[in-house]
Amino acid sequence: MSLSQLDGMAVPKIATTLRDAGVAGAGGAGFPTHAKWRRLDDVDHLLVNHQESEPIYYMDRWLGRERAHAFAALFEALLGSAFETVVVTPKLKHRDWTRGLEAVTDATVYLPEDLPVDADDESGVVFAYTDDEYKYGMESILLNVATGTVVRGDDLPMDHGWIVQNTETLWNAYRALDRGIPTTRTYVHVAGNVPEHRFLDVPIGTPAADLLDAAGRPIGSLSDAEVLLHGGPGWSFRTDGTPAEFRVSKRTNAILVLDADTVAANTYGDGRIEVLDARDWGGDHETSPTTLDPDAVGVPLAANPAIGPVEPADPLVSPGDRVKRRDVIAAPGDGISNTHHAPIDGIVTDVFESRIDIRFDVCPV
Repeated sequence: MSLSQLDGMAVPKIATTLRDAGVAGAGGAGFPTHAKWRRLDDVDHLLVNHQESEPIYYMDRWLGRERAHAFAALFEALLGSAFETVVVTPKLKHRDWTRGLEAVTDATVYLPEDLPVDADDESGVVFAYTDDEYKYGMESILLNVATGTVVRGDDLPMDHGWIVQNTETLWNAYRALDRGIPTTRTYVHVAGNVPEHRFLDVPIGTPAADLLDAAGRPIGSLSDAEVLLHGGPGWSFRTDGTPAEFRVSKRTNAILVLDADTVAANTYGDGRIEVLDARDWGGDHETSPTTLDPDAVGVPLAANPAIGPVEPADPLVSPGDRVKRRDVIAAPGDGISNTHHAPIDGIVTDVFESRIDIRFDVCPV
C-alpha cells in the first residue's frame, strides 16, 4: 500500500500493515503500534509527542528537521483518512529545529501562553509549543497541557479521542504505510561515564558492547562499581542481565553508564531511575546520527516483555538459516504482539525464547 491508498482503507488493513512492518513505540513502553491504530474509528485526533525531554536526545528534533516533507505527506494522508487534527508538541526552546516542518505543513501555531488547544475547533496541523518541563514528555501530562484532555486511572488516550505517538514511531509508520518498509533500525544515544556522547543509527539487536565501543568505552572496562541503564537521564531502568547480554530493542533510545552509588541514590518506585540532577548532562553532543553496523545482532522478540498484555513473537527461523535484511524472522504471537524482521544479512546462529541471534554474512544474490 501507499499513503495515497489510505483514504477509504479499512482500519484493520491499516493496523495490519503496521503490525506486519513490526512498528512499535520507539521509546517509552515500546507498545506495538498496531494495537493503538486498531482503534482509529474511536479517535479524531493525533498528538505527536515531539518533546525531546531528555537532555541528551536529538532524534525527534533531527527527524522533524531532516524528514519534514515526509512528515508533511504523512500528516496530509492521515488528515484525509483518519484524523481531523494533528497536534505536534515540541518545546518552545527547540523551535529553530521545527520551523521548516511548520512551514511545509502550513500549521497553525500555539505558543505556551495560548494553550490548551481546543482540537475540536481546529483542523489540519497544529503546533502546540510547550514550556521546558521534563514531565511534559509523559503521555498523559502532555495531552493535558497541550489539549486540556484529562486521562485518569486505567483510561487510555484513545478513550478520549486521541492517539499519541512519538516522532520516531511515526517515522517508522510512514515508512511502513508509504513504502512497506519494516522497522529494522533505531536511533540510540550513548552517554554517562563514556568519553564521547554518541547519537547512533543502529540495527535492532545491536549489542551494548558495540554501542560502548563507539563511545570510546569498551565493555570490558566497566567496573563492578558501574551500572548499565536502559533509557535517558530522566527515565531509565537497570538492564536485564549483564551489560554483555544487553541488545537494542525497538524501544531503546539510549543507554547510560553510571556509578552504582549514583543509581542507588536516584532509584524510585518500580525501579525507575531519575538522574537529571545527579550530574551535568551538557557538553559536546552529537546532534545528527552516525550509522553503526555490528558484526552480529540479537533481535528481541518483544520490545518490552515487562508490560502487561504484550506477547513475544514466534520464531520462524532456525540456527543455520540464511536470512536477508528485512526478511520476516518471527510472526506475531497470541494477544498483542508484533512481527520482527532480520536487520542484517546473515546466518541465524541461535534461537532463544526471547531473542534471535544473527551473524553478519554477505548473502548471495
